[in-house]
Amino acid sequence: MSLDTAKVRSIAELARIEVADDQLPHLAGELSKILTFVAQLAEVDTDGVQPMTSVAAMTLAMRDDVVTDGGYPDKILANAPEAAEGFFTVPKVVE
Repeated sequence: MSLDTAKVRSIAELARIEVADDQLPHLAGELSKILTFVAQLAEVDTDGVQPMTSVAAMTLAMRDDVVTDGGYPDKILANAPEAAEGFFTVPKVVE
C-alpha cells in the first residue's frame, strides 16, 4: 500500500504528532513499508492454528493460600477519621 504526503499529514494530525514538511516523504515511505509488511502477514494461512498468549509454555507456581499479614484491625482503624463497630464509616453520598 502506498501513502502520499497528504495522507501522512492527515494521519499525523489525527495522532496529534507534529511532523515537519520536509520529513513527510520519508515518513510516507516508512509507513508504506510497514503497511506492505502487514498485508503480507494477512496472507499467511492460520487456519487450524490456536491463538496463544506466549511462545513459551508457562505454568504459574502454586502456593498455599494463607494469610501472611493482618490481625490488627485496631491499629488500622486508628487512622480512620471515623470508625464504628470495627468498620470505616463514610458520609452518605447518594440520595
